[in-house]
Amino acid sequence: MRAMRPVEERVATVEVVATRQRLDEDLDRRFVRFVAERRERARRLAWRLVGGHDAAADDVTQEAFLKAYRGLGKFRDDAALDTWFYRILVRQAQHYRRWRALRDLWFPSRNEGDADAATTMQSDPVLKSRIVAALEGLSSRQRQAFVLVHLEELTVKEAAAIMGKADGTVKSHLHRALQALRKDLADLGREIAE
Repeated sequence: MRAMRPVEERVATVEVVATRQRLDEDLDRRFVRFVAERRERARRLAWRLVGGHDAAADDVTQEAFLKAYRGLGKFRDDAALDTWFYRILVRQAQHYRRWRALRDLWFPSRNEGDADAATTMQSDPVLKSRIVAALEGLSSRQRQAFVLVHLEELTVKEAAAIMGKADGTVKSHLHRALQALRKDLADLGREIAE
């Protein structure tokens, strides 16, 4: 009987490995579907958070999906999967903006993304550049709150979960962002009224 034990152990090990492979394949399929369903919205959000740079938005989006895939094992059911992923995306956009600011400080003549921004400013480039500049003038948290609630049409509660802040804090960021945007773009309202 003792001779059969190693065989039984090997069979059990093979079964465990096969089960793990099936689970991994199922997880991979579900993650591919997750990416396909959220790719456009994630890229749009990244584009807005990084200041309208196409290449940077693509990089931030790709890196966020990669980090999410690598971190799936650590995902807890404390939050919805979407909230968890968009929090990763927002943090990745913050990381990009920090490094871009450092690069701009050390290499001011290098202005990556100008070609991307120029291609996106089709109908009224002056207006769009004014709006982008006004958004750039907001603090990071104000910009995130504004983009998530007003451009991505999330609720304050969803934005708060993504940002990892209380609802009231997000409302405060929104209020300050709207005040700053109204001030920066006030002359546009007068031009439209005339």
